[in-house]
Amino acid sequence: MEVFLLALLAISAAPIAAVSGGDTTFIYGGCTQQKYPPSSPYRFSLNSLLTTLVSAANYNIYNNFTVTAASTPAAYGLFQCRGDLASDTCSACVSTAISQLGVLCPDSYGAALQLEGCLVKYDSTAFVGAEDKTVVVKRCGPTGLGPSEQVLEYLAGQPGLYRVGAVGKNKGVAQCVGDLSVGECQDCLADAIGRLRSECGGARWGDVFLVKCYARFSGSGDHARTPGSGGIGDYDTNSNDREIQKHLAIIIGIIVGVALIVICFSFINRYLERESKLNKFSLHLLNIYV
Repeated sequence: MEVFLLALLAISAAPIAAVSGGDTTFIYGGCTQQKYPPSSPYRFSLNSLLTTLVSAANYNIYNNFTVTAASTPAAYGLFQCRGDLASDTCSACVSTAISQLGVLCPDSYGAALQLEGCLVKYDSTAFVGAEDKTVVVKRCGPTGLGPSEQVLEYLAGQPGLYRVGAVGKNKGVAQCVGDLSVGECQDCLADAIGRLRSECGGARWGDVFLVKCYARFSGSGDHARTPGSGGIGDYDTNSNDREIQKHLAIIIGIIVGVALIVICFSFINRYLERESKLNKFSLHLLNIYV
């Protein structure tokens, strides 16, 4: 059940807005293919879990919970806010992420959504504490001088789950999800930073998001903001918002289209079944009169 449809939703990743409110900018999201029926007890477990996540975000930038109930899979979930967010901003980000997941992944057993300021993930299969270095999003800016090696080395060598470094206009940020150990976090970030070097080496900025960590850099101020101001990014807000709205509209349109196709096939199937029954009844009457 850990198979997420990330490819569809990751197209909504767009350059990050450098404005107030940019903490809820969409980066990527995904849903499990398996869905639970509307009457499933899992719905109540999941709702309880999501409510707990929002409440806990008022006090911590990371936490995980498990909700169990009889005759239904357990609901596992976590949230992770960027290390520089205040508690009220963290809670608002988590609340926004959960609201968006309700639209993007209705009735899915599992889902994940990464916004600029926070990550929310839940599933009916246990995933907390498991290191996962699968690449979710990799994007590089236009050609430039590439990342500052000093910044990347600083990010790789610092302790802690949240790391920020700057040399002049060259800036970088990296973070692990809070369920990783110190060693696992170091291993995950080494992979993410290595990919920035190899795949975005000649770019002005770059982002690599793995399932359990991410690393980002900006050079010459093209894709950078000072630590604590809300993340990395220096782009036109209205343009970015229009891109996000356009892609979300495409995603919702696809979901509606698939639903209409299912309804159409169901109608055709019922019609054919009815015609088959009428033909059998007519043949039965014919045999009686003959």
